[in-house]
Amino acid sequence: MTGPRTVAQFLLLSLIWGSTWLVIKLQLGVVDPTWSVAYRFLLAGIVLLGWCRLAGVSLSVPRAGWGFLGTFAVLQFVLNFNLIYRAELYIPSGLPAVAFALLMVPNAALAFLFLGLRVSRRFVGGSAIAIAGVGLLFANELQLPDDPAAVMLGLGLTAAAMLAASAANVMQASPRARALPPLSGLGWAMLCAGLLNAALALLLAGPPQWDPRPEYALGLLMLGVLASALAFALYFDLVRRIGPAEAAWIGIPVPIIAMALSTLFEGYRWSPMAAAGALIALAGLAIALRPPPRRAAVQL
Repeated sequence: MTGPRTVAQFLLLSLIWGSTWLVIKLQLGVVDPTWSVAYRFLLAGIVLLGWCRLAGVSLSVPRAGWGFLGTFAVLQFVLNFNLIYRAELYIPSGLPAVAFALLMVPNAALAFLFLGLRVSRRFVGGSAIAIAGVGLLFANELQLPDDPAAVMLGLGLTAAAMLAASAANVMQASPRARALPPLSGLGWAMLCAGLLNAALALLLAGPPQWDPRPEYALGLLMLGVLASALAFALYFDLVRRIGPAEAAWIGIPVPIIAMALSTLFEGYRWSPMAAAGALIALAGLAIALRPPPRRAAVQL
């Protein structure tokens, strides 16, 4: 499970998605979030399909696969992103971050129910340790607003987003997904999601909006190319190779890196509890993803 290819993908994904927290802040304020999500996945789909064309990868998808790709696109790139953006209107951003660090739990449950995939006791134990660590990491940010209705709405939106993402993750580990071209299929799903998000934005926010600041365009370029086209290609490759529960462990190092970058660029100060939480979370990660010990060969 933890060969050089897997380790390299984990590190690259952690660095990319850990930095997106700062970049997404530049996308908020002027442009409606749904339009920003639409631009992001339209760009990602065009870039990924363009790369496939240049690399000689077939862009054709079997007719029977379009329904699968459309469902995946709605779950992963429409519902997931729109629900989580709106959840942060009602609850602190730390809560969705903690929730998505727990993505390996519904991923493991759905993968067992629908694909028969099991996880080891070591994985369960490491997950429990990491969950406790992430809770400590965000302890100072988990103060709920005074409005119970807003809290319940925010938590409900977060739970719905997490379930949508988890279902999409498990779909990528299914035999149906393996029968489709991975890169061009992902590119078409992103392009379809971009169009669906644009239709949703038109309905909810009116005509297209744009932020003239260079930071917005640069941030969109980073989110569309690196954090979407490249990162999701790497992530879903992990899902297919090591399983949806194990791949979802990327949710542990991402917030730690995000907070480290916030220290450099935003003046975030680590409390002893947050530092201890980061170390505990990383320890749980090491335990859960450590390969099983090799049995000694029997001498005859």
